[in-house]
Amino acid sequence: MAIHRRRHHHHNRFRYLLPVISAISAAILILYGFISLLAPSPDHLHHLVQRIPFDDDNGVGDVSPRVTSLFKVPISGGMVSGRSLWSTRMSKFYFGCSNASNKFPKVETVTYPNRYLLIATSGGLNQQRTGITDAVVAARILNATLVVPKLDQKSFWKDASTFSEIFDVDWFISHLSRDVKIIKELPRKGGKIWTPYNMRVPRKCNERCYQIRVLPVLLKKHAVQLSKFDYRLSNKLETDLQKLRCRVNYHALKFTDPINRMGQKLINRMRKMGKHYVALHLRFEPDMLAFSGCYYGGGEKERKELGKIRKRWKTLHSNNPDKERRQGRCPLTPEEVGLMLRALGYNKDVHLYVASGEVYGGDETLAPLRALFPNIHSKDSITTKEELEPFSAFSSRMAALDFIVCDESDVFVTNNNGNMAKILAGRRRYFGHKPTIRPNAKKLYRLFLNRDNMTWEEFSSRVRTHQRGFMGDPKEVRPGRGEFHENPATCICEDTEAKSKLETLPRKFGKSDLDLDEVVDQDIENEPESSDQDEDDDLIGPQFQHLVNDTSVDDDSLLSESPELEELLSD
Repeated sequence: MAIHRRRHHHHNRFRYLLPVISAISAAILILYGFISLLAPSPDHLHHLVQRIPFDDDNGVGDVSPRVTSLFKVPISGGMVSGRSLWSTRMSKFYFGCSNASNKFPKVETVTYPNRYLLIATSGGLNQQRTGITDAVVAARILNATLVVPKLDQKSFWKDASTFSEIFDVDWFISHLSRDVKIIKELPRKGGKIWTPYNMRVPRKCNERCYQIRVLPVLLKKHAVQLSKFDYRLSNKLETDLQKLRCRVNYHALKFTDPINRMGQKLINRMRKMGKHYVALHLRFEPDMLAFSGCYYGGGEKERKELGKIRKRWKTLHSNNPDKERRQGRCPLTPEEVGLMLRALGYNKDVHLYVASGEVYGGDETLAPLRALFPNIHSKDSITTKEELEPFSAFSSRMAALDFIVCDESDVFVTNNNGNMAKILAGRRRYFGHKPTIRPNAKKLYRLFLNRDNMTWEEFSSRVRTHQRGFMGDPKEVRPGRGEFHENPATCICEDTEAKSKLETLPRKFGKSDLDLDEVVDQDIENEPESSDQDEDDDLIGPQFQHLVNDTSVDDDSLLSESPELEELLSD
């Protein structure tokens, strides 16, 4: 009987508790619903919604958002522990050194009379710059007097500018007077205009190649012009010739005063906007994408548009766009560049200077980059039309302005390793190893592909890992690897005494710096596959490697039917 009363008592207790529990549950549900109404939209969380590519036959596909992603870009980037965003590690222990050795004979003792070398450059401004630099070295090899090089006025870029309208010609001649005799014009022969003998040399022609191919002709004709002169000199030369290359490129080639003054105006205006600025050389023009054979998710419309442009080059065979992306041969999209920079720690408030031609897709393509970095500028946006008028009709002068602003930037980043990117990378190494970010496209490819399946923290951590060895730090690339204009290792010296003093300090005073060599060694395998190939390998694409790797043939027969081929990727 007692047991029955206890059971009845418990039953009554639960009967009274159930309404209380129900009321509490209902209150919680109402409160949750109210909070949901007040919660910010996904846009306020800066979540970049990814769209499904246009893949149907009509170029119109489902543009609904994908399934909810873990990937959310934070409002601010924040500093990355262990490294500075605005300087390279251990750069203070390295400096440019390009003075000639005591063994390098004086110009008067090696220059022979009646030997005149003329050069006709090829391509855009930066491709021509490599030609001018190498022309001085070629003249020295041949013990010849160099006539001021002719700039390419008939190329894809259609710029009629002369050497003296781009570069300070008097400075060029005087600064190199101890190395090579340079004159402005070929002297007359018997009172008449002297027409030089025209010829070409193979790409990557070394000293012996010039002595065998050009010198006999020069001895017979006395005046020889080397045409289509771009990348016609080997990467690997003896030390004094390599240092001469650096004296030309980094000291003798100065832009004219009008170009320098305008370039400095642009720099000053970028500096007024903030303490630091990042310069992005963005190669995403329709021609560039068509030539690359890559695919960027624009469906049938994109395939037709770029396919039509691609037909200009009859020598291009069809390729596998997915394979090109996997192997890191495709330029990063503007959005991918933005995500990489944010992952590396650059805040959305950073001011970004974009040096670019016509971007495929226009504002729509640039919109994701602008969402990540709202403070985007260009030479057109920070100048007046009147200020740019003396330059705007000349592509090389406009490219020179971008070159100056990019060179002076706190950080330089590129989405594709073209000529301008290579030359600036080498120049920034020579003048203090300023941060220069080259995307490790091969490793980043899968990250971009699978980013919806990971958190931002995981994504940014992996980006930083993959970008080790691609940030402009000293000793990133082994000496002798990579194109010389990009990695002028012969012209960079190390202050071993100062570095050894640092290494004797307690570990806590510089651990991240002292680990640099170890980090670089671990990441050598991350170097691009083309890093130990010669300069023109990535200029004209892997489909032509069997030709450019053979210096015994002149590969220009292939390019003759495609006059825009070399110029297209030149800047």
